[in-house]
Amino acid sequence: MRNVNERLLAENKIRSLTLESEYLKEELKSLTESEGIIGDSEPLLRVLEDVKSVAGTEATVMILGETGTGKELIARSIHSSSRRSDKPFIKVNCPAIPANLIESELFGHERGAFTGATNKREGRFSIADGGTIFLDEIGELSIDLQSKLLRVLQEGEFEPVGSSKTVKVDVRVIAATNRDLLKEIDEGRFREDLYYRLNVFQIELPPLRERAGDIGKLAGAFMDKYAKRNGIALSPLSEADLARLKSYPWPGNIRELQNVMERAVITATDGRLNLERALPVSRDIVRPAPETGLGDDESIVLSERELKELERKNILRALEKTGWKVAGKDGAAAILGIPTSTLNSKIKSFGIDVPSK
Repeated sequence: MRNVNERLLAENKIRSLTLESEYLKEELKSLTESEGIIGDSEPLLRVLEDVKSVAGTEATVMILGETGTGKELIARSIHSSSRRSDKPFIKVNCPAIPANLIESELFGHERGAFTGATNKREGRFSIADGGTIFLDEIGELSIDLQSKLLRVLQEGEFEPVGSSKTVKVDVRVIAATNRDLLKEIDEGRFREDLYYRLNVFQIELPPLRERAGDIGKLAGAFMDKYAKRNGIALSPLSEADLARLKSYPWPGNIRELQNVMERAVITATDGRLNLERALPVSRDIVRPAPETGLGDDESIVLSERELKELERKNILRALEKTGWKVAGKDGAAAILGIPTSTLNSKIKSFGIDVPSK
């Protein structure tokens, strides 16, 4: 009877992971609701399709995206939709841990391994055994630690600090970064072999400025959250509010929008949001570049189409300046300060023809 039950559970799990494509949108909607991911724009739906494709596998995932785009939410979505969902999801914020302690945090230590190690401690990999570990901002790890991480990925084993005993673990790794790791490799700060071990399946998150259709939904959700938390009754977002929010470039992405909406709720008057106070003054107005011919009038706000054309011209200028070299430390991506994969996506979306060499 126990074997039959286990088989039925396994078959149900398999069926849930192989639903027909006609149910894709319903699945994506369910995923966004369960994980707190808000929106239905095409860029976001493409990301969620990738999540659905990779979640049921054991593949290592690399999540790329600017700061504040929701990389942890996507990592949690992958875990909760995987066969490991009933096991731990352990997050490690790599830059938040001091360099002299991060090895111990990841792999644990024995009592007396170093000054202050008064007790034996399990590392994050041991705690995550059977589940998923999310290494946020993986580009911050030192070269020495990168080699030890590579061993875990290849062999599934490590030695805790101060121990000669090898520990075996079964952990799925999801890594994330806002850095251009290919540039980091060129400059000797990231191991190439580790990059290819981590970059089995890549998911690139769009910045909020490329998800204009989701800004209203996100802003409304944040407004409701903070209004309820603070006991404030507010009118719904007006068309003027939405237009104002969509005209802002959101360099801090969703995290910045969340902070702006909390400030707007706190400073609300007469039941209306105070976006005038909440939005950063220095960034509220999108200023045109000199070559647009629009002068220095700071009251001018460019439309989304005009912003895209401006971005296209800027990319062309960077490509021409670098002799149409995209990657590398002297490539266009480095000049623009964006990941190579992001630039390649933009080149494709703008229909820019890169001359063959």
